[in-house]
Amino acid sequence: MRLSADPSRSPDDYDYHHPIRVRFVETDAMGIVHHSNYLHYFEETRVEYLRHVGHPFTEWRDAGLESPVLESFIQYRQPIGFDELITVHLSLADVTRATFQMAYLITVDGDAGEPEVRATGVTVHGCVTTAGRPTRLPAWLTAMATR
Repeated sequence: MRLSADPSRSPDDYDYHHPIRVRFVETDAMGIVHHSNYLHYFEETRVEYLRHVGHPFTEWRDAGLESPVLESFIQYRQPIGFDELITVHLSLADVTRATFQMAYLITVDGDAGEPEVRATGVTVHGCVTTAGRPTRLPAWLTAMATR
């Protein structure tokens, strides 16, 4: 499997961008985003991306499919604080017959207006039926990887 969490990639290299305002509940006592919440940001962005490409997550469910996370990787580069507006950049990184990877870059606008990288990450997903049996990815997702 190819993991593509390269912090040197430009935000423009990603297929989709999703803004999220950090809520107080997502932070620790120091006002810094708790490490576990990055996976929530990835999920929210992934769900919005699927809606954006015309295949909302509800379509998976209606087809009797699930896409469980098999692996996740996050590299924390700089802390994110309460009330910061982050942008989660997402790309479809790799596709096999039954798995796909999403690559993420989290940025905030710096003082000069240039994006500052706060984290990178990858999630690897399988494709299973609602009964938990492995199955092939939907054809539309496999086709997206060849573009």
